[in-house]
Amino acid sequence: MPVAKIPRIEIDTLWVERWQPELIGTLLFVLRVHQGRAQVLLIHKKTGHGQGRVNGPGGKLDAGESLTACARREVFEEVGLKVAQPQCRAELRFVELDGAQWLVYAFTADQFSGQLIETPEAKPFWCDIEEIPFADMWPDDQLWLPTILQQHVRQSFGQSFSQSLRKPPMQLDEQASGEKSPPLVGDFLFENERLLEHRIYTDKSFSVALDTVLDNT
Repeated sequence: MPVAKIPRIEIDTLWVERWQPELIGTLLFVLRVHQGRAQVLLIHKKTGHGQGRVNGPGGKLDAGESLTACARREVFEEVGLKVAQPQCRAELRFVELDGAQWLVYAFTADQFSGQLIETPEAKPFWCDIEEIPFADMWPDDQLWLPTILQQHVRQSFGQSFSQSLRKPPMQLDEQASGEKSPPLVGDFLFENERLLEHRIYTDKSFSVALDTVLDNT
């Protein structure tokens, strides 16, 4: 399918007023409890943007699909799993001084089916969330990923389980199991794949509704 045409979305960031994303994409971090430990599904990315890095499955929004549909499709295409009930945890705005401007939505989920496979796009692996290889990932990941993973573990696997995890860089307000969590919104300034500055908010709303369908007209 063709990549969705982005409507005029104007976002005020710390460095650019009325910033315009050129691409909208998703990341989806699948979690499980295995032998008493919380694990997250990561990939060695083999092609495209971020080739050679470790990340979660994800990619660009196609024309005619919502953000949630995009997140589920990308996981299936890259690693062969069908994911149910993904939860959007974060909006990430990447202000690039020398590249494409990305608006990315990060999801988590723990309901999935299918056989995990390697594809031309990605080599998947399960990783204890205490042992995530941040040195092999984008430099911003360590600033927000531990927070949304612990948020999911606390809500889906239980408060007592999450107490054994290391405290993430940013602790969101405590939420009881099943309650909606506050969104995490981040601005990240990059140049030559180096993170220059960042700002993370917990008092902003998402810029795009999760059920919005973008076309290519």
